[in-house]
Amino acid sequence: MSNPTVYLLDDEPGMVKAVTRLLRARGFEVQGFTTPASFLDAYRPGSDSCLILDVAMPELDGLCLQRRLTHDGILLPIVFLTGRGDIPMSVRAMKAGAVDFLTKPVKDTDLLRAVRAALVRAAEQHEIAVISGRLSRLTPREREVMKHVIAGKLNKQIAFDLGTGEQNIKIHRGRVMHKMGIESVADLVRIAEKLGIDRNRD
Repeated sequence: MSNPTVYLLDDEPGMVKAVTRLLRARGFEVQGFTTPASFLDAYRPGSDSCLILDVAMPELDGLCLQRRLTHDGILLPIVFLTGRGDIPMSVRAMKAGAVDFLTKPVKDTDLLRAVRAALVRAAEQHEIAVISGRLSRLTPREREVMKHVIAGKLNKQIAFDLGTGEQNIKIHRGRVMHKMGIESVADLVRIAEKLGIDRNRD
């Protein structure tokens, strides 16, 4: 993770100040906001970040903001922190992808644990986005070869299955490894698992 940012949105200025102080004391970079509009104006996708979000706010409640971010394709891990939560509300938030749903007053340890979990998820989402971009650069033939490689097949087996020469498979295999930015088959298998590619399916 490079310079992860914790965004904090709560309509109570005192809460924003207290949580910001706590997180900065633990080494986190924090940007605090008291209105959804100010947060949306300042938020910039592209970094490993998460959002600590209040539920009940005058302009736009937290659950609506969560739905809006999802609709806009913004994969920002959210930790809800509210004084007015209930079980149905927490279930809706978690089903919609929230990392955690905490109630005020919250223990420092619980909040820090949730923030760290959210930043781990952000890093994982970033990694998947990067490797998905690399996968999109593969040609159809290179994707075929990749699926055979992660299934544990040797070059000569792949060549036989695809009806081509073993030298061609070596070339395609090398291009796959180069484009995916890896050096070992084990790394290729790990990446395939992250992308949901079944190595046992043709």
